[in-house]
Amino acid sequence: MSVTSTMQAAVGEAFARRDRAARALAEDSGRIARACRDMAVRFRHGGKLIVFGNGGGGTDAAHIAVEFMHPVVVGKRALPAIALSNDAATVSGVGNREGLAETFAHQVHRWADPADMALGISRDGRCENVLRGLEMAKTLGLFTFALAGGDGGPLARSPAADHVLTVASDDPAVVKEIHVTAYHVLWELVHVFYEQPGPLGAGTPGGTSGEAAG
Repeated sequence: MSVTSTMQAAVGEAFARRDRAARALAEDSGRIARACRDMAVRFRHGGKLIVFGNGGGGTDAAHIAVEFMHPVVVGKRALPAIALSNDAATVSGVGNREGLAETFAHQVHRWADPADMALGISRDGRCENVLRGLEMAKTLGLFTFALAGGDGGPLARSPAADHVLTVASDDPAVVKEIHVTAYHVLWELVHVFYEQPGPLGAGTPGGTSGEAAG
């Protein structure tokens, strides 16, 4: 096989991996829409979004928070959001005293109000501190959502998340890219529901219409 043929095959496979994951995301459109509706209800009742993750998931958390707090689309309403991963002093302080597994749960416990939402991000669904953060959020009555990858790990099997969106890929780059697409869609659809109060009339901040997505 020539160098050109090899490169074409590699490029084709690279795009195919992303295409499969993207199509699977589209197949979850109904569940994503329900999650966005639940979030819009919470925002309308004065809730805020609390986001967290480790490493690249932490940068995603910051990205999500700023998308809601300072929309790049002119005219879109700013909605309250905070990324727990941004505060290195608090993360390291809690980790040092209480253990890394409690870095997000400790903050959720102090920051959260009942109308709030928690979004946890884990590349493989095996981040113990992300799971603990969602468990704490669930205990406090928050709406909970998770982005995971691979087989979803313990996160996808836990009742801590009202909705779990799992990118069925073992390639961390693909998982990252689909997560970015997913939370951009999430932001967009939350605004669609938020701006049309009619569909939100039956919603309450204490309940969801969710089901887990595998």
